[in-house]
Amino acid sequence: MSVAELKERHIAATATVNSLRERLKQRQQLLVDTDMAAYGRSQGRSAISFGSTDLVCCRTLQGHTGKVYSLDWTPERNRIVSASQDGRLIVWNALTSQKTHAIKLQCPWVVTCAFAPNGQSVACGGLNSACSIFNLNSQVDRDGNIPVSQILTGHKGYVYSCQYVPDQETRLITSSGDQTCILWDVTTGQRISVFGGEFPSGHTADVLSVSINSSNSNMFVSGSCDTTARLWDTRIASRAVRTYHGHQGDVNTVKFFPDGQRFGTGSNDSTCRLYDMRTGHQLQVYSQQHDGDDNDIPTVTSIAFSISGRLLFAGYSSGACYVWDTLLAEVVLNLGELQNSHEGCISCLDLSSDGSALCTGSWDKKLKIWAFGGQRRVI
Repeated sequence: MSVAELKERHIAATATVNSLRERLKQRQQLLVDTDMAAYGRSQGRSAISFGSTDLVCCRTLQGHTGKVYSLDWTPERNRIVSASQDGRLIVWNALTSQKTHAIKLQCPWVVTCAFAPNGQSVACGGLNSACSIFNLNSQVDRDGNIPVSQILTGHKGYVYSCQYVPDQETRLITSSGDQTCILWDVTTGQRISVFGGEFPSGHTADVLSVSINSSNSNMFVSGSCDTTARLWDTRIASRAVRTYHGHQGDVNTVKFFPDGQRFGTGSNDSTCRLYDMRTGHQLQVYSQQHDGDDNDIPTVTSIAFSISGRLLFAGYSSGACYVWDTLLAEVVLNLGELQNSHEGCISCLDLSSDGSALCTGSWDKKLKIWAFGGQRRVI
C-alpha cells in the first residue's frame, strides 16, 4: 500500500471518528434535560440564608506594595503565602496577621505561588518561564533573603499556575503559556511528564490554571485560553482523559469539588460552571445579569468551594466576590458590598483546609481573611 493510500485511509478514518463523536455528543445532550438548580427547586429546596454578619472580615494583611496576584494556605490553616507585583513572596501568620517571611524574587513578575504539603517550602512562577522553590528553613544570605533551593526550568512560556501534589512534597504540577502542564520532581528538578504540547488532545492555547484531585492525586484538571477544561491522568501523559466545553472565553480558574467527582471553572465570559468529571456533562452555570456592553462584563478570576461543596466563592475583576448556593445557582452574599471589602479586582481567593476561613487577595495590594461569624457554622 502506497503512502498516498495510507493518507487517504487516515483522513477517512479521522472523518468517521469525528462524525461518531459528534453524534455521541448530540445523544448525550438529549439526555441532559435539566440542571441542578431546576431539579433542586422541583424538590422544594431553598437557598441557604446568609446575612451580612455570617461571613465577616476579621483580618486585613498589609505589606505588599503591588497588586496581589496569588495566595495559598498551608494544610494546617494557620499560614498563608502570597505573591505580588512588587516581586515578593510574603508568608503570613493568619492568626496574628504577622509576616514570618518576606522573600525577594530574582524575577519580580510572579503570578502564582503554592505551599508544599508539609508547609516547609513554597513555590512560585511567573514571566521568567520557571518555577522557583524556597525552603523556609534555609539560612538567609547577607542581604537577609532566603536563597532559591531549586529552579524548575523547561517551560517555553510564562508559568501561570503551580500546585504541589497532595501529600507529596517532591511532586509539583505547573501550567504554562506554552500550552502544556508539567509534573516535576522537585528534589532533582527534572520533568517527570509533560501533558499536552505535540499531542493532539492537549490544549491549543495558554494553560492558566490547574487543580489536583485530593481524592485521587493521579488526576488533575486544567483550564485554558482555548475556552476548555481538560482532565489528565498523570499515569497517561500522552493524551487528555476528557475535554469539557461550554465557556465562551478564557478559563481562568479551575477547582475540584470536595467529593473529587466534579469540578468548577471560572471564565472571562463572567460565568462559573460545574462539570461532572466522569460523564463530561455540565451540571450548572452560575451567571449574573450585567448591564452595559460586553467590554464591561466582569471576568471570574478565582473560585473555591466550601468544605461541603454547598457554597461556591467566586472573585471577579469588578471587585465583587459572590457566594453562590451551588445547588440552586443563587447568589446568597456579595463580599464586595460588605464593610471592609476590597477596593479593586479580586485576583485570588482560597479556603482554609478546615473550611473555617476564606482569604481573598486584590489589586488594592491587600489580603483579607473572612471568617464565619455569629451562630453560622462551617458549611
